[in-house]
Amino acid sequence: MSPSVPSRSARRRLAGTLCVLLAVGVVITGLVQAAPSTTPRALDPRIAAVMRKPDYRHAQWGLFQQDPRTGKVAHSRYADQFFIPGSAAKLFSVSGTWHTLGGDHRFVTPVHAVGQRRNATLKGDLDLVAQGDLTLGGRTRKDGTVAFTSIDHTYANDVPGATLTPENPLAGIDQLARQVRQAGIRRVDGDVVVDARLFKPDPGLDPVPTPLIINDNVIDLLSTPGSQAGTPAGLEWRPKVAPYHVTSSVRTVAAGKPSDINVSSSPDGTRIQLSGTIAADSAPVLRVSAVKDPNAFGRTALIEALQRAGVEVHAKAVGPNPVRRLPRSYQGAPTVARYTSPVYAQYAKLILKVSHNLGANLGICLMATSTGSTHCDDGFPVLATFLERAQVDRKAVQLADGRGGNPADRTTPRAMAQILTYWQRTPEARRFRTSLPVLGVDGTLADSCRSCPSRGKVFAKTGTAAGGDLLNDRLAVGAETTAGYLETRKGHFDVFFAGVNGAATPTADITGVLTIANDVADVAAYLQQQAAGGH
Repeated sequence: MSPSVPSRSARRRLAGTLCVLLAVGVVITGLVQAAPSTTPRALDPRIAAVMRKPDYRHAQWGLFQQDPRTGKVAHSRYADQFFIPGSAAKLFSVSGTWHTLGGDHRFVTPVHAVGQRRNATLKGDLDLVAQGDLTLGGRTRKDGTVAFTSIDHTYANDVPGATLTPENPLAGIDQLARQVRQAGIRRVDGDVVVDARLFKPDPGLDPVPTPLIINDNVIDLLSTPGSQAGTPAGLEWRPKVAPYHVTSSVRTVAAGKPSDINVSSSPDGTRIQLSGTIAADSAPVLRVSAVKDPNAFGRTALIEALQRAGVEVHAKAVGPNPVRRLPRSYQGAPTVARYTSPVYAQYAKLILKVSHNLGANLGICLMATSTGSTHCDDGFPVLATFLERAQVDRKAVQLADGRGGNPADRTTPRAMAQILTYWQRTPEARRFRTSLPVLGVDGTLADSCRSCPSRGKVFAKTGTAAGGDLLNDRLAVGAETTAGYLETRKGHFDVFFAGVNGAATPTADITGVLTIANDVADVAAYLQQQAAGGH
C-alpha cells in the first residue's frame, strides 16, 4: 500500500513549523560534525591560519576539492556532513531551471486584443499575458545581455553600496505599448488586464515570485546629499507609475557623520516616505520599497505607456487588475504586441552573479509550469529528477526554496561538487562557469582578492546566512560559503566547496560579515594557488 501523501498546504505548514523550530534552536540537525576525514593533500598553512581566527572559535569549516576528470580528491573536510549553504544553494535551483527550460530559452510576453476592431478602435480589452520574465526588458542592454552591478539594488536596504543599472525599468512595457500602436490601435474602449494565471504566488517562497515582474517588484529610491549640512537631501526614484508617490525628510549632516536612511510605506505600498540623514560627503544612497500588487502596478504601467505611445485607453489607469474580464482562452484574439526576453542563460548569470533571490525562487515556479502545474511546490519534484540524472546525491541536499534562505536548507560539500562536476561534462561548461562570480572581477566576489595571484582564476557562487545575536550584541553568521571552480592550470578546473557555519562577528556592524566573506574568499584563493603550484 502506498504511503499517504500530505496535501500541498499541509506540506507547507509542516515545513513552516520545522523552520520555526530550527530558527529558535529546538531542533538542530546537521550541525554536529564527525571528525574530518583524512586529507590527501596537506592543508595550506594560510588556510589553517584563517580557520584558527577567534571569530571561528565555535564554528565549523568544511572543504572539498576534486578533479572532475579523474575523481582525485585534493582536500576533504566534513565532505559528507550537512552545512547551511546560504545562497550557494542557487547552484542547484538555477541548474535545474537551466536544464528544464534550456539555456537559449526566451520568454515571450504577448498582448492580445480581446474584442472587435473597428478601424483604429478596439471595442474590448488589451490583455498582457505574463510569462515569468524576470526583468521584462528592465536590465537588457542593446546587445541583448543583462546588466548587473556588484551589489544589486534588491539588497539596498540591507547591504551598503548597492547601485542601479542605467537601463529603463519600464523598457519592456514601453516596447509593448509602441507595438500596440504600430498594430494600428489608437483607442481602447475596454480595459487593460494583466493575465497572471501562469502560476499562483506562493508565500512559502520569500521573496514571492509573481508571473509579472517589473523592476524586481520594487521602487528604487536614490538620495543624494544637499549642498551643505542642514539642507534637504536630493531625491530621485523609479519607476514612476501612478499612484505611487515618494516624499523625503532626509537631511544632510556634516561630512564624516553616518548616513542613516529609513523607508516606510502605506499599507498598499503606494505612499512611500524616506527619513533620516545623509553625510555631506556621501555617495548617493539607494533604498527600495516593495510593490505590493505587481499586477495592478503592471496594468497601470502599461496604460500609462500606451498613453505615451499615443493610444487612448477608456478605463481609468489606477485601480485593481480586473481579472474577471479575462477570457478562458485567447483563441481568435490576435497578438498585437510581444516582448521577447534575452536567453535564460543571461538571467542565470544575473541570478548567480548578484545572488538574485527573486530570480532563484522564480525558477522553482517555472520548473512547476513546465509540467503544466500552477503550484510552485510542484517545481521541487522536477528539480529532484534533474539532480538524480545529474548524478547528485539527492539525499545530501535539502531545499525548501530556490534561493537558499529557508532555515531547512542544507547540503554537503560533496553534493555541491557533484552539481559542479555535472556542468563540466556538458557542452555548456564554459557558459555556466562564467555565469558565476569571478574572484576579484565581478559579482559578489568583485571586491575580494583584487590584486592576489588568484584574481580571475576562481569562479564561484557565494552564500551568506546571518542574523542578529541580540544576547551578545553582534551578528550570528550561520553560514558563509562558496562553491565553484578553481583554474589549476590553463583550461583545467577543479570543483570545490569552502565554507564556515556558526561564525560570529565582533560587533553588530555588518562589515563584520563582509570580513568573514573575505576570509572564505581567501581560502578559495589559497586552494587555487596551492593546486596551481602543484603542477
